[in-house]
Amino acid sequence: MSLEIKVPPVGESITEVTLSRWIKKDGDVVAMDEVIAELESDKATFELTAEQAGTLKTIAKEGDTIAVGAPVCIIEDGGAVPAKPTAAPVAEAVPAPVADKAPVAAPAAVPAGKTIEVKVPPVGESITEVTLSRWLKKDGDTVAMDEAIAELESDKATFELTAEQPGTLKTIAKEGDVLAIGAVVCSISAGAGVPLAAPVAQPAAAVTATPVSAPAQSASNYASGTPSPAAGKILAEKGVDPASVSGTGVSGRITKEDALNAQKSAPAAQPAKPAAAAPAPQPIAVAGARNERHEKMSPLRKTVAKRLVAVKNETAMLTTFNEVDMSPIMELRSKYKDKFKEKHGVGLGFMSFFTKAVCEALKEWPAVNARIEGEEIIYSDFVDVSIAVSAPKGLVVPVIRNAEAMSLADIEKAVVVLAGKARENKLSLAEMTGGTFTITNGGVFGSMMSTPIINSPQSAILGMHNIVERPVAVNGQVVIRPMMYLALSYDHRIIDGRESVSFLVRVKQLLEDPARLLLGV
Repeated sequence: MSLEIKVPPVGESITEVTLSRWIKKDGDVVAMDEVIAELESDKATFELTAEQAGTLKTIAKEGDTIAVGAPVCIIEDGGAVPAKPTAAPVAEAVPAPVADKAPVAAPAAVPAGKTIEVKVPPVGESITEVTLSRWLKKDGDTVAMDEAIAELESDKATFELTAEQPGTLKTIAKEGDVLAIGAVVCSISAGAGVPLAAPVAQPAAAVTATPVSAPAQSASNYASGTPSPAAGKILAEKGVDPASVSGTGVSGRITKEDALNAQKSAPAAQPAKPAAAAPAPQPIAVAGARNERHEKMSPLRKTVAKRLVAVKNETAMLTTFNEVDMSPIMELRSKYKDKFKEKHGVGLGFMSFFTKAVCEALKEWPAVNARIEGEEIIYSDFVDVSIAVSAPKGLVVPVIRNAEAMSLADIEKAVVVLAGKARENKLSLAEMTGGTFTITNGGVFGSMMSTPIINSPQSAILGMHNIVERPVAVNGQVVIRPMMYLALSYDHRIIDGRESVSFLVRVKQLLEDPARLLLGV
């Protein structure tokens, strides 16, 4: 018995993922719950596991962008590894017509008379209704098992509705209808001779001596030439016919990247104007190599870019600065760091002091810990501190929950765990979701001063910077002290200037007199 492994739902707003790498190879024997591949969304990287023991047969390739619910691989229960369905047509198409080869066994049929209702599936905790944006199949069409028959659209994502059995489609809802979760969309009546699944691997009988190309192999698949929801919208907006676009996704599906490339190449289809008589410009001779390297943006990088631009456009962001004398903390850290590590098993760093200082200051200035939702301001009586971490695939912001109730040792342990997961790309969505205030430390890279961007929907972010010895005036004397610039970027819609400056001054006071953190004064 074979089992098809599909992309699982990984979040309300995530409609597609990228297959970053296969951990197991085609033909490998895998155990139940064994990790077989890594999938990457625009928010996190997660693992795909085997849902039964058997022999792995891969479908998608590394680098493919796959919609949620699309098949990734098949696991055959025991026995030898089956031959790939496309291998025979490719090898036989060159010397002789495919029609002369051994006939392909027809798929099994579903007993006639069975009718099922296809309903709107649950798509997220906060989503109660969806809109039927368009029918991919028409009333009376014959559909195969798991074939996409319609597109449903919520306020957060667009996804496909698939056939739950093969048969004849009878539509009930109309395009544009708003349907509640669980509402009936259509029915499928099984009839004699209806195939159980779409003949994805069936070779074309009309092929003669012409060699079969890669697109021709997938032409019989229902996904071939069908755009993903995101790609379909792009093509519709630009007026590009999907039939003119070659899909590079799984089974020939048109991906978002295919749609973007089609937009760029569309003007090339226009007739070329007669060449002008003007001479072509001569290139300027330069010494040395001038190579360029093109790399596709990762989903994480694209999401970070969109979020940062959105924050700049949607908030009234302002930054205020101050400086802090780090000598008291450095002296305290130097005096007790060995005993601290011996007792708690973790080093004493600067991040725990800054986190505790922020938590204390937020008690006095709760607006800095608030956020806007619609026309309301939400105040939190807890502090979930987001720590910006530079991971191999981009910037991530894991969250330390209820930091106000944690000790310095607890904070240091949480930072070590989250930073380790970030470097290994093992952070889950839950560990990066939420947060009421963010701390970022550009000083570890040598930054002298910066204006950090707010981590939406939060309202403020504290930027730490490099510690530099500078001359400062203390009690009328010029002395050399290790100084750090602090920057607080905040949303002026919630936080007034008095609150932002007072908050930053309070953080400065607590850091320059660490005993206040212990005494709560």
